[in-house]
Amino acid sequence: MKNQKGFTLIELMIVVAIIAILAAIALPMYQDYVAKSQTAAGLAEVTGGKSATEVAMNEGKDVTTAADIGLKVSTRCTKLDVKGTASTGEASIACTLAGNSQVANKTITLSRAAADGTWSCATTVVKKYAPTGCNGV
Repeated sequence: MKNQKGFTLIELMIVVAIIAILAAIALPMYQDYVAKSQTAAGLAEVTGGKSATEVAMNEGKDVTTAADIGLKVSTRCTKLDVKGTASTGEASIACTLAGNSQVANKTITLSRAAADGTWSCATTVVKKYAPTGCNGV
């Protein structure tokens, strides 16, 4: 008689079930992580425009396009809306995000308050995907 070695069918089914459970938990968590990183990348791309907006407005120039402050459309921001009025001190920089279904076509907006010159961040992305310090819906 020959000894056979190997796994039984039930052992293989248990391994497959464990892998399926892990995949069911890990994939949604990974998608959340990706959405949050895409939103943070969009914010990072427009944050540099704050300094350039401040400089232009201090020089008495209005800001009307992204090119005025050195920003351009990229793979993360498919559309940029920029407004800045030197006479009032108000400004805003809005990025329309590209990415997975949780963030696609959502916006992230930096706004400058005229009264004290502080910048705030708001986004239409769900709160759990919003970067720290940026208010989500």
